[in-house]
Amino acid sequence: MKRLLTPLLLFFLSYTVSFSQQVNLVPVYPKIVGYTSILHPIVTFDKNGSTFNFKDSYTVGIPVGINILKSDEIGFSFEMVPYIKSENGTDKVSNFLFHPGIMFRFKDGFTFLTRIAFETSGRYGLTPVLNKILLKGENVNFLIALSVPFRFGNDKPPSVGLGLQFGISF
Repeated sequence: MKRLLTPLLLFFLSYTVSFSQQVNLVPVYPKIVGYTSILHPIVTFDKNGSTFNFKDSYTVGIPVGINILKSDEIGFSFEMVPYIKSENGTDKVSNFLFHPGIMFRFKDGFTFLTRIAFETSGRYGLTPVLNKILLKGENVNFLIALSVPFRFGNDKPPSVGLGLQFGISF
């Protein structure tokens, strides 16, 4: 009996030890993440006053991008945004924005992005963005973002705006 118990005891101990080891889920970098969203410009201010979206027309942006995450703290984001404007019963693509930038990632799902902006309208500038992951899923995250675009050029006065963005990353 003793001869049988010793091998069985060793087998169960080794089985328990080998399967009770913790798996260390350390993210592997670089990591590529895609996203898409809906951007609602709310208001734009310049020397002539303020222009509100939804007043005389409605403009919506549809950002699509790829984030290359270097670590838990930093990454690079490549974003493209077609804008659609609806006015007087018609709608059209009114602008296209190329919007790359550096991502500074923080705990609790916050990310601060510093983007440069190049628009087909002839405008250019900078866009700081603060976003927050609202709901983290296994394969998809839902996010909200606040953008503050600073724009210059194309014989228009410098402007600053405010936009609200809702999206998913995958």
